[in-house]
Amino acid sequence: MGMFDRFVSAAAIVALAFVLLQADAEGHPSTRARGGPSNAEGQGRGRAAGPGGGSARAAAPRDYTGTWVSVVTEHWHLRMLMPPKGDYSMLPLTPAARKIADAWDPAKDTAEGNQCRSYGAAAIMRVPSRLHIQWADENTLQMEIDSGTQTRLLRFGAGAAPAVAQPTWQGYSVASWEPMGGRAGGPLNGRLRVVTTHMRAGYLRKNGVPYGDSARLEENFETFAEPNGDRWLVVTSIVTDPQYLAQPYATTYPFKKIPDRSGWDPTPCRVDEPR
Repeated sequence: MGMFDRFVSAAAIVALAFVLLQADAEGHPSTRARGGPSNAEGQGRGRAAGPGGGSARAAAPRDYTGTWVSVVTEHWHLRMLMPPKGDYSMLPLTPAARKIADAWDPAKDTAEGNQCRSYGAAAIMRVPSRLHIQWADENTLQMEIDSGTQTRLLRFGAGAAPAVAQPTWQGYSVASWEPMGGRAGGPLNGRLRVVTTHMRAGYLRKNGVPYGDSARLEENFETFAEPNGDRWLVVTSIVTDPQYLAQPYATTYPFKKIPDRSGWDPTPCRVDEPR
């Protein structure tokens, strides 16, 4: 069994451990989603930049830039095909969420100009796609996503979203380099942590499963190499939404690095197609 196979087989355990560690160290995620403090938003759990106030780019413990393609290793029928209406398997939905999902009408989304509801930050890493990651400036990682033609900005050293800012599909993302073992001041281990808020209400699954505008997204991005030289990016995602989720929803998505942007295929948001 290769390194990647072992990593994927342990993904559920890693995701659960991450939920428990976050709850123990920072308070239950649902409490933070209702407005509680977050280390990534101002308490210094991770490092935004290097020693002496250098840039986040200079402090980067590993290279996340380049082009990456989704590798769908699980839930294939829910990601590579359109999930059927009413399939809410593995989702801890509240009754309010089920009611909305049961009434999902793709034609209505199209008529109202809401084709991008399933391409928001809380769901976009799940959509089969290619990612192109580069530094927009010394403290901002830019992630272009060809499915839905979306762009995420991961801001290092940023505070909370401006009070006047309108929610957007990709929300407001605050990034930091994660210290070893989660201890402030410890050596960096190559993990990128991102907390996203201020998201426009969208869908967790393309068949109308909702998340609200008070939802909170926490992500860990890790990159590693196989002995044969293949490079992988693994994203662990936790969505907390007191309105539509009975508990935090954790998932893990792997991406493989490819040499260039061959196959790059920007597509519009689509309400009834997988990507």
